[in-house]
Amino acid sequence: MSEQGRHFEGSNEKQSMAEAGFEQARRALESFLDGAQQTANSIDGRNEAVRDSVRDISSKAISFAQQNMTASLDYAEKLLRARDLSEVMRLNTEYVRDQMKALTEQASEIGQRMGQAALGAGKPQA
Repeated sequence: MSEQGRHFEGSNEKQSMAEAGFEQARRALESFLDGAQQTANSIDGRNEAVRDSVRDISSKAISFAQQNMTASLDYAEKLLRARDLSEVMRLNTEYVRDQMKALTEQASEIGQRMGQAALGAGKPQA
């Protein structure tokens, strides 16, 4: 068996510990996102339009953070199961490509929402 093959073989105990670590990370992420969502829901702006815009942007940012963290955890889990270096390289290339696309789209959407919020905040209150 090659040196690489031995490197990617792990004991069941190591695999179990790694999987338990990922599950713990997922639970911690869910807890963090729940708290962030509660904070976003409690924001009290100067007027209803500002408050709604801030909530919308906060909610979208939290959603994006959740998507990105889930993608990162999924990627790390796939790496744990990689059989050889070529699979690791393929997974890395896919992950970087997909995340760059996602981050570009997310930045664009947040920018648009912030622009709309700024326009709405400049309107006089009724």
